[in-house]
Amino acid sequence: METIISILVASAAFYIGGLILSGVKMESFVQCILVALVVGFLDVTLGTFLKMVTLGILSLGIFTWFLNAILIQIADWFLPGFEVKNFWWALALAAVVSIASSILGGVL
Repeated sequence: METIISILVASAAFYIGGLILSGVKMESFVQCILVALVVGFLDVTLGTFLKMVTLGILSLGIFTWFLNAILIQIADWFLPGFEVKNFWWALALAAVVSIASSILGGVL
C-alpha cells in the first residue's frame, strides 16, 4: 500500500509540475503515473549506479537534483506524450517535483 501511495504522490507532483511549467507537457494524469514509474525505475537502476560512481565528488544534495533532471530527460526520451523542452526545464521540473512530493508526502 505504501508503494502505491508513493507512486500516486510522485504522479501528483509531476502533474503539478506539468501545470506550473510551460516547458513541460503531459497528456493526462495517467501519463503522470507512467512518468513517475519510469523515473522511479531509472532512479533505482541508473541513479543508484551513478550515485555510487560519483560518491564523494559532488555534494549529494545538488548532485541528486541534477541527477533527477537527467533521469527526467531520459524518461522524456522513452515516453511519448511526455515532453520536456530542455535540460533547464527538466531541472525546474525536478525542483517542483521534489518540493511537491515533500509537501504531499507530509500531508499523507
